[in-house]
Amino acid sequence: MSSMPLPPLDRPRLLVVDEQPANIQALYRTFASDHQVFMATSGRQALELAQERRPDLVLLDLDLPDLDGFEVCTRLQADPATRHIPVVFVTAHNDEAAEARGLALGAVDFIGKPIRPAIVRARVQTHLLLKRQGDVLRDLAFLDGLTGLHNRRAFDERLAAELRHAARDRTPLSLVMIDVDRFKRYNDHYGHLAGDDALRQVAAALRAGMLRPMDLVTRFGGEEFACVLPGTDLPGALAVAERLRAAVAALRMPHPTSEVQPHLSISLGVACTTQVPVLTPQALLAGADAALYQAKSAGRDRVQGFEPAREGAAP
Repeated sequence: MSSMPLPPLDRPRLLVVDEQPANIQALYRTFASDHQVFMATSGRQALELAQERRPDLVLLDLDLPDLDGFEVCTRLQADPATRHIPVVFVTAHNDEAAEARGLALGAVDFIGKPIRPAIVRARVQTHLLLKRQGDVLRDLAFLDGLTGLHNRRAFDERLAAELRHAARDRTPLSLVMIDVDRFKRYNDHYGHLAGDDALRQVAAALRAGMLRPMDLVTRFGGEEFACVLPGTDLPGALAVAERLRAAVAALRMPHPTSEVQPHLSISLGVACTTQVPVLTPQALLAGADAALYQAKSAGRDRVQGFEPAREGAAP
């Protein structure tokens, strides 16, 4: 019986972790034709690639030169950013105790060496399908019903996780807070159904403005949106914010009751981890909120970077 085919989406991403190049090559030949295959020869390299590439599945050996496979699995499971990536042990340790320990740590399967390519493919295919189904269910809990963007719950979890990564890797993280200008007047003039449609169009423009897979745009609440930009310094985040402002302006949705523009517009506040004294979600949010307040005070329909010396001006 042939294995069930995957839906025709992007090629699944596999991370193969093994100390022996010959074993990596055997798995690469098995999957390279219809999967993206990333390779690591140590536990620490595997953890770094899991963070950077976010594979759909990890094929993990037990014998590694630094961290063993059990420790790698434990760390993947402990990190909210990687805990939903299924781990399949592929190892010469075929004893019952090793298999029981691996499954207890959260692995989804245990395959002995030498591998049989057809069997490995079938089992990997099954776990990829199960992961895709699980991703769909999780997304439903993290999506905003009106706009289809991720919701506040997703924002809170992602911001906390990205701040941990920024602190660990000493890389910048930027946050953009967005408010639709004079949106209550828009609702009062056109009605709430038209207002809902306007928010959907704004959301679509913001989503299209996110050019990197790791960037996240969410509906923060009401007519507010927020963008999390990992690895982005303040000048880069200001450039992203300006692109988003221009994208919404280009929609040219009439807004005759706004003194800001004759069309719907947005104001944006930007803060970066390099500007705040402590790396907490609350500190970064306070900075972005203060910048958004400054943008509104300066006339709206503009981008404002956080200015720490003026923090007391925030509402």
